[in-house]
Amino acid sequence: MEQKRSKFGNWMRNSITARMLVVGFLLLVLLIPLQFVQLLISERSLRQQEVIREINSKWGNEVLLSGPILKIPYKTVVEQRSYDSNSKVMQTTAQTVVKNAYLLPDSLAIDADVESLKRNRSIYESVVYTGDMDFSGNFPAIDFSEMDIAAEDILWDKITLEIRTSNLKGIRNSVAVRLGNESLTMTPKYNESYLNIIESTSLGINYSEFTDAIDFTFQIKINGSESLKFVPLGKETSVSMDSDWHSPSFDGSPLPDEETKNISAEGFHADWHAFQINRQFQQKFLETLPELQSFGFGTNFIIPVDEYQKSERTSKYGFMVIGLTLLVFLLIQLVSKIYIHPFQYVMIGLALVMFYTLLISISEHSSFLKAYAIAGGSVLALITIYSRAILKGFKFPLLVCGSLASLYGFIYVIIQLENYALLVGSIGLFIILAIIMFASRKIDWGND
Repeated sequence: MEQKRSKFGNWMRNSITARMLVVGFLLLVLLIPLQFVQLLISERSLRQQEVIREINSKWGNEVLLSGPILKIPYKTVVEQRSYDSNSKVMQTTAQTVVKNAYLLPDSLAIDADVESLKRNRSIYESVVYTGDMDFSGNFPAIDFSEMDIAAEDILWDKITLEIRTSNLKGIRNSVAVRLGNESLTMTPKYNESYLNIIESTSLGINYSEFTDAIDFTFQIKINGSESLKFVPLGKETSVSMDSDWHSPSFDGSPLPDEETKNISAEGFHADWHAFQINRQFQQKFLETLPELQSFGFGTNFIIPVDEYQKSERTSKYGFMVIGLTLLVFLLIQLVSKIYIHPFQYVMIGLALVMFYTLLISISEHSSFLKAYAIAGGSVLALITIYSRAILKGFKFPLLVCGSLASLYGFIYVIIQLENYALLVGSIGLFIILAIIMFASRKIDWGND
């Protein structure tokens, strides 16, 4: 029995295959604590999202503006049929009811100036904004004759004007619409749909005031977060937006005009132009106005890569970092004939896993760069000192230190990139593979 154990021990010590199997098995085992680290990052990220939602809800959530819209009441005759059980015949009665028609503007121009702000709670940060917007345009003459609504059936003095918004509590001024020569004060109105309504009182106008196009202007100052979007209600809708936010994400259709779009570290400028032919709804509606928010377009105000996203992206390279580091130790073991115990491989692997817990905990209280430098430097020093005790001398520990430092530096460069991360990562992995192939070319793999 002792002779068999001795043979097995010698095979484990001297066989390249055995050592590769052991290192491969230990690499799989180390994926367990690495998975726990990734779950911890996800948990902290979810906590951050909860806090951000709470901050945003108090400041003002996403903003979608739809308006102005003219709501035009009109009289129509509705016939009702009922069965008279006494006479055994169907009877028809006519009843006059009031219904609403909706008219959208011919032209709509929006000039938005958006100032971004950062709000902090404890270790969490959210991006909010205040938008100052000027609306202008005109309505066409009211004419629903093609929909069989005569001018005399319209209740001209009951016409009202509506503006719909997803964020009523974010409005920071008393909205007053200048419609022709009238100044209309807007008041909130209950609405069960996603968009809240602010509506004017009855205009009190007569027919003659709407025989021609009529202009409108108004201003809205609103607090919001995450996004600012508009519904293109005009036959021709134009939006111009200036902001100091450096990382906008444009959403919806249409996208900004490429000729005038400008994004820099100081902010961005964007212009949109939308036409009736580009969308799937008309300018006049009877009875109900459909939900049009799916046609909204505008800007998302996002932090492109926050600390938790960076930590999560870094942890996804954990398997590669652990695998390549253990491979370096294995190659050193094969070249130098120095025996490295499986327990020592485990200690090295756990030290590499500790890098990610240090990274996430330090980054919550400092910048990602400082956290990465501290975590990487600590783990690098620990593994270098430990490998000095294992490998003796300075040659191989310095090789380990240089390899690991290069690997951490390479990963940091990748996670800072947005558009070229995949390209740079693929090239880097190709170079690493080439180096390993070159370094292992003289190893005698037949020693089993």
